[in-house]
Amino acid sequence: MSGVGGSNELDFLGRLKKFEGQPAATAGVGKDLVNEPMIRHWCEAMGDTHPAYTGPDAIAPPTMLQAWTMGGLSGHGDGTGRASGYDELFELLDGAGFTSVVATDCEQEYVRDLRPGDRVTYDAVIETVSERKTTKLGTGHFVTTRMDVHANGELAGTHRFRILKYAPAQGSSRSAGSAARGQRAGARPDQGPARALRPRPVVNRDNAGFWAGVAEHRLLVQRCGDCAEPRFPWLPGCHACGSARWDTFEASGRGTVYSYVVMHHPPFPAFDPPYAVGLIELAEGVRIVSNVVGVAPDEVRIGMAVHLEFLRMDAELELPVFRAEVA
Repeated sequence: MSGVGGSNELDFLGRLKKFEGQPAATAGVGKDLVNEPMIRHWCEAMGDTHPAYTGPDAIAPPTMLQAWTMGGLSGHGDGTGRASGYDELFELLDGAGFTSVVATDCEQEYVRDLRPGDRVTYDAVIETVSERKTTKLGTGHFVTTRMDVHANGELAGTHRFRILKYAPAQGSSRSAGSAARGQRAGARPDQGPARALRPRPVVNRDNAGFWAGVAEHRLLVQRCGDCAEPRFPWLPGCHACGSARWDTFEASGRGTVYSYVVMHHPPFPAFDPPYAVGLIELAEGVRIVSNVVGVAPDEVRIGMAVHLEFLRMDAELELPVFRAEVA
């Protein structure tokens, strides 16, 4: 936990507040012009079939606003407008013990459409640094950055991005979590470190019914109570008509691989690479992400028929997966 407190905390907050208004990036330039292939890839990934995004007068989906500013795996390189203020702010927070970071939310405002051929430029500023806040993750400060995105010199939109720089709560440390997992797995000190367990699902009031179905070996899909549109994952309202009325039905468990990826890196505890993660299109018309089992990961193919199974991961957790149907 951070040692900043009392009058020192007020002094520290004053130092943080001095970063408000400082640039985080100046005169940044998008790596690519707005282009049709990226628009198509985005729409296919999101399942967005709006006609405004295709054809000779196509525009880019407004929610792609930030995508045109991203540097990808190779980054933007030197001299692309990154300012030192953001790094200096992080160094100050790190030095005070707020060494962890999590993205919390973003907000976007749209001023004009982006069209293929537009050259995107951007500037970013550290808009606000909050006073010290305590969350379930730990205690820290929220930092909000505002990015103004321009197309051919004209303001196209604004993207606000908020993160929490925090000191982890004592009970949520990796060592404490690892010890608890080892105890649940029945590990003894003389047996060495226990195998890590799969991450537990986050159950809330919106998806509790789904996980109750999993416990009964049933894959439940929501259905709108007004327009009868099926939906997955579970949501409080219908994406088609906006209705809050819904019921459920049990999926047959039959489907096909709509898309997939074979995970090699990075390694995650409790997962043995390589393994296949599939986007499965169920016979009922909705899609679900889960592991594809029953074949070697490099043998998974788009269009492959699969069926539902419930696979026990450990003594406490059972998850729906999809087994490939091979001749």
